[in-house]
Amino acid sequence: MAWFSLNPSGNPTQPNNYTLQSSQPSCSGEDQICALQANNNGSGQPVITDALKNEMIVALHSRTPSANVSLKDA
Repeated sequence: MAWFSLNPSGNPTQPNNYTLQSSQPSCSGEDQICALQANNNGSGQPVITDALKNEMIVALHSRTPSANVSLKDA
């Protein structure tokens, strides 16, 4: 799996709003999605599965990053 950073003002559920990273991006906070770890779709975009979407929702609601979702302050 690879890390992808969310582009500024990007919709976190849309793969084309992410940029492939060579390592886990530095994120700090609890209010917004900053990056996620997912399989690469072959075009440098993440494969956002239903399980990953659920993990994103849980991370936002609990205000706690998870193994595959990093958060940042607003």
